[in-house]
Amino acid sequence: MDSETFEKSRLYQLDKSTFSFWSGLYSEVEGTMILLCGGIPFLWKLSGQISGRAGFGPEYEIVQSLVFLLLATLFSAVTGLPWSLYNTFVIEEKHGFNQQTLGFFFKDAIKKFVVTQCILLPVTSLLLYIIKIGGDYFFIYAWLFTLVVSLVLVTIYADYIAPLFDKFIPLPEGELKQQIETMAKSIDFPLTKVYVVEGSKRSSHSNAYFYGFFKNKRIVLFDTLLEEYSALNKEPAEGEDGENEETKSKTKNKKQGCKNEEVLAVLGHELGHWKLGHTVKNIIISQMNSFLCFFLFAVLIGQKELFAAFGFYDTQPTLIGLMIIFQFIFSPYNEVLSFCLTVLSRRFEFQADAFAKELGKAKDLYSALIKLNKDNLGFPVSDWIFSMWHYSHPPLLERLQALKDAKQE
Repeated sequence: MDSETFEKSRLYQLDKSTFSFWSGLYSEVEGTMILLCGGIPFLWKLSGQISGRAGFGPEYEIVQSLVFLLLATLFSAVTGLPWSLYNTFVIEEKHGFNQQTLGFFFKDAIKKFVVTQCILLPVTSLLLYIIKIGGDYFFIYAWLFTLVVSLVLVTIYADYIAPLFDKFIPLPEGELKQQIETMAKSIDFPLTKVYVVEGSKRSSHSNAYFYGFFKNKRIVLFDTLLEEYSALNKEPAEGEDGENEETKSKTKNKKQGCKNEEVLAVLGHELGHWKLGHTVKNIIISQMNSFLCFFLFAVLIGQKELFAAFGFYDTQPTLIGLMIIFQFIFSPYNEVLSFCLTVLSRRFEFQADAFAKELGKAKDLYSALIKLNKDNLGFPVSDWIFSMWHYSHPPLLERLQALKDAKQE
């Protein structure tokens, strides 16, 4: 890294770290005050009053639960809005990453809230209904239901949900597409389509991923990853108006993204996750954990002391039980699990790098990792204890060291 980029990345990391500290502290204080002041039982009673005015009495617990959930998520969205605004329009703007206008930001936020409610409320109502009618083995049915929901959401997300927020276009015919298809075929990856997503309207950070089940796999490339397609490498078109003009006016016109060979190396890494079964392993671990949590929930849900400790002396609503047990009782377990998954994720990343190396992409992946680190102002120096706990991806220098011998060859 040149000294200017190094200094920029250092300042960016400091700003992100400071923001993370204060936002995290606020979150802890807010959560503590809600518990001390009886915010949860208060919101439950308010939900009961609202549903009662709509003609649904106390016997309609699921309706009251949905009102409670709607109010709780609305409160969370409102209290989190200033932090999100500051992160986007102060920190990301200051360091040249934000490409959004204020209007785009609010439209995006409202759209996200509405889409979330359209998924969250029906799923929660069905889950509560299953728990109520499931008998002694409700935890098995509840787990199976959440498994089906998660698989459906993964299947439909990129085709029906993500396009609500970003524009997806097929990668044009050309050398890059042919090379991607050839590489996919060489490892028996059942590729059906390759898309470019217009991520530059939101941020200049870059990414790539694949999705789909069985024989219907698709690859998605952010336009900011591709040197040929990144809007940040182009002059704004004259005569355009509206939101696009505002977005382009904020473009920094710096050379960004990777060359075709480097893009292929990055995809070689991503396809390594598929070939080595990392995606399936993560799904299995997630579902094993989900089953364990529902089983323990079934064991603990009958403990009235848990409800009383959170201000529910006369009633034991199922949704409140889920919140108490999953969010608070499981909190220490979730921290340990998160650390174990972080360690596993880092191991998977090294394995995926090694897979790309076996494909002969070591040299290009080496240069791509450096480019992406510069483009995203990643700070290359990491304390090993801090990174071991917090970073799901190994620090850049560790990844480069693992690739170095092959690169020199």
